[in-house]
Amino acid sequence: VSNSDQDKEYVGFATLPNQVHRKSVKKGFDFTLMVAGESGLGKSTLVNSLFLTDLYKDRKLLNAEERITQTVEITKHTVDIEEKGVKLKLTIVDTPGFGDAVNNTECWKSVADYIDQQFEQYFRDESGLNRKNIQDNRVHCCLYFISPFGHGLRPLDVEFMKALHEKVNIVPILAKADTLTPTEVKKKKIKIREEIEQYGIKIYQFPDCDSDEDEEFKQQDLELKVRRTCFCYLSFHYFFVFGI
Repeated sequence: VSNSDQDKEYVGFATLPNQVHRKSVKKGFDFTLMVAGESGLGKSTLVNSLFLTDLYKDRKLLNAEERITQTVEITKHTVDIEEKGVKLKLTIVDTPGFGDAVNNTECWKSVADYIDQQFEQYFRDESGLNRKNIQDNRVHCCLYFISPFGHGLRPLDVEFMKALHEKVNIVPILAKADTLTPTEVKKKKIKIREEIEQYGIKIYQFPDCDSDEDEEFKQQDLELKVRRTCFCYLSFHYFFVFGI
């Protein structure tokens, strides 16, 4: 086949992946992560360790009396991160005061209202005439910290996750797992998994891989699915353990 014939057969859609990649890298990405759980479980430390930054340098630490009377607030911390030319606008939504009061009845309601408001705002922006520079402030993922000192899920944990599992991807985290022995961690994770299924709570599910993927990738995907239900967070080592 001559070069002229090859040019006639060439349409150009083979360059689409490169065009999409260049546009995405140039524009950057938005990611909004919510962290929830009672005070003292290491939420701030985990976020700072995950993204190698200090988002809470201006945070004011409350004493025990102030924490008891504090109501649930919604605070946002935004930072621009760049890694190998890829830009990420990271927004951390924190919920100080959650679970700290004596009476925590419906303390999750302000969190659910905030998530609904972001959906409504994004819908209004998408329905408008100027959709070029829409900011996506929807909460993409919620890390919910579970105390390691109970016998499983508390009623507050169940109510929070049941109220939000249809609105946001929830990833339950067993906080400060290094305060427990490996046997205790294993039993606690089994207990939490059983209660999550018992109460019909929907947590984040790893997507299925394509059938034409290689066997090694399929095995990795299967292992992640098996161990997905409850991550552990080691407060001194700062990383996720996907299974024990």
